[in-house]
Amino acid sequence: MIAEGSKSDNSRPMIRTCSIWRALEVVGDTPTLLILEAIWFGQRRFDAIRKNSGLQKALISNRLKKLTEANLLRKQAYTDSPPRFNYVLTDKGLALYWTSLMLLRWEQRWATQEKAVVPKLTHSKCGHVTTPEPLCGHCQQVINARDVNWEQGPGVGLMAPIYSRRRQRRDADQPARESLLFTASAELMGDRWAGLILRSIFTHLRKFDEILKDTAIASNILSDRLSWLEETGIIIPHKYQDNPERFEYLLTEKGLDYYPVLVMLQKWGDTYYASPEGAPVILRHKLCGNPLDAYVGCSDCLEPMLPHEVTYELVEKNNS
Repeated sequence: MIAEGSKSDNSRPMIRTCSIWRALEVVGDTPTLLILEAIWFGQRRFDAIRKNSGLQKALISNRLKKLTEANLLRKQAYTDSPPRFNYVLTDKGLALYWTSLMLLRWEQRWATQEKAVVPKLTHSKCGHVTTPEPLCGHCQQVINARDVNWEQGPGVGLMAPIYSRRRQRRDADQPARESLLFTASAELMGDRWAGLILRSIFTHLRKFDEILKDTAIASNILSDRLSWLEETGIIIPHKYQDNPERFEYLLTEKGLDYYPVLVMLQKWGDTYYASPEGAPVILRHKLCGNPLDAYVGCSDCLEPMLPHEVTYELVEKNNS
């Protein structure tokens, strides 16, 4: 058996099998998330996606191709000459809806200071304006990181990660987007290195060497990402040794509140990318003692929020 953080026979670094990481290999990219945001909110044609996202044409074409190949989108022709297409979410793409709602929830709680408009969601099943909440399927209590334990699942093992070379950012000279729903959350989830680091910290690996071993990230890149996560208020360093100085990295309340995003992303990754043996990680809800079967529910009626049962409108922030 290969130890965690070791290398395989071909000297490629290996990390713990992780549904979060497998999911991030598909959607852990800022332009991808901005395109999915546009499609979630009804912009299904190329020009409309470009206007909503502010991304360059070549970048949109590249990401739409990848999303189609990954079976998150399918092309639906609306004119033959010249050929033009709508991009429609498949069942696999629709299954990311709860992850997108948790991104929206985190964005509204932590990153709306500069926004003139915010989305108002209405749950048609109960008729109330709602806030999406991450809930336990057994006890219907709101999920937070402090109330969840984790243990190895039947699909635990090792995998070789594929790292993007840099964070993808929207070009500064692009026009402003019409809607600014996912900005900070898209940048955070769009950095796959940051996602892997947060996985380590959420599983109580907080020291630099522990994170380095668990993620197999180059030490200079790990230092850069830890600094970035500190600058954005996600983590805070805590000195545990004076000579030489050594730090562990603790999650702030802002960082802890990102946990439901990772829970829903893991749920999606378990569904589509887990091995035949099963999920690599099992979460357990301490409040009820059951394996965590998380869902996103309406803050009013607690029923699951399904895509066809939720409508939205953009309202001025002061009137929301």
